[in-house]
Amino acid sequence: MTEQADALHRRVLEWYAREQRDLPWRRPDASPWGVLVSEVMLQQTPVVRVLPVWQEWLTRWPTPADLAAEAPGEAVRAWGRLGYPRRALRLHAAGTAIAERHGGRVPGTVAELRELPGVGEYTAAAVAAFAFGRRVAVVDTNVRRVEARLVTGVQHAAPSLTTAERQVAESLLPQSDSDAKVWNVAVMELGALVCTARAPRCSDCPVESSCAWVANGRPAYVGPARRGQAWAGTDRQVRGRLLQVLRESDGPVPHDRLREVWDDEVQRERCLDGLVADGLVEPVGEAEFSLPRAGRAR
Repeated sequence: MTEQADALHRRVLEWYAREQRDLPWRRPDASPWGVLVSEVMLQQTPVVRVLPVWQEWLTRWPTPADLAAEAPGEAVRAWGRLGYPRRALRLHAAGTAIAERHGGRVPGTVAELRELPGVGEYTAAAVAAFAFGRRVAVVDTNVRRVEARLVTGVQHAAPSLTTAERQVAESLLPQSDSDAKVWNVAVMELGALVCTARAPRCSDCPVESSCAWVANGRPAYVGPARRGQAWAGTDRQVRGRLLQVLRESDGPVPHDRLREVWDDEVQRERCLDGLVADGLVEPVGEAEFSLPRAGRAR
C-alpha cells in the first residue's frame, strides 16, 4: 500500500469515527438478517423513512423463518409506504429460501447470497461486507459519486455502474478485512452527508486536498441528462393508492372499492393488472382482490 493510499484511508476512517450516524443495522449486535433487511429497504429510500419500518419488521420477524412462516401479503402490508413494494416480496422469498436451504441462517459469502431470490450484486456485497466482514467492494450511488469525484475528477458517475468503477472501488479497499468493512460504510456516509449530489460541502470533506474534481476546479457534469423521477399522475402513484386500500383492509376488497381510487379507468385497470402480474395482488373470486396469500411469493 502506498503512503498516499494509507493517508487517504486514515483520513476517511477518522472522519467516519467522528461523524457517523448511529443506525441500528450498523451496530455490533445487528444480525445478518437485520443487515439484509436494511439493505433491501434502503434501496432508493431515505434512511429517515426506513428506520421505523425496519424496527417494526425486526420486532415482528427477527429471523428469516419468522417472515417465511407468514403469507407474503403480510410482508407487503408491513412494507407500508416505502415504495417499490416488490422488494417486500423479494425479502419474503429470500427469507423462505434462507429457512429452507440454509437452516434459517443468512449465508455469508457473495456467491451464496447471490443465489437468494431478489439479491443482486450490490446487496450480496453489502451483506457479505457488513454482516460477515468480507473484504469486498460495496458500490452504491453514494460510493460511485464520491469515487467519481475523488479519483476520476467528474461531478457525477456514469448513469450505470461500469467495470472501471468496480476496479476503482476494489483498488481503494484497505488490505485488512476490518478496515475494508469500515471503509465501505465510511465512503457511503461521506457521500450521504458531505459529498452530496446537489450541494457538496467540500470544505468539510476529509479528502478535499486529494480530490481530483476539486483540483480540476469542480467542472460541471457534461454527461447524459440526469432526470428526476416524476410521481403525480404516474402509474407508480396509482399502484401505490391501490395497494394502500388493500393494506388497510382485513380481507378481500371488492373491485368496486378499488374503482374509487382513480378516475382514469384505463390507467387504473392497467395498474391493477400489473400488480396482479407482479404477485403483489391476488384476485379472489370474480370481483374481489387481496394481498397475496401463502404460496404467492415471487
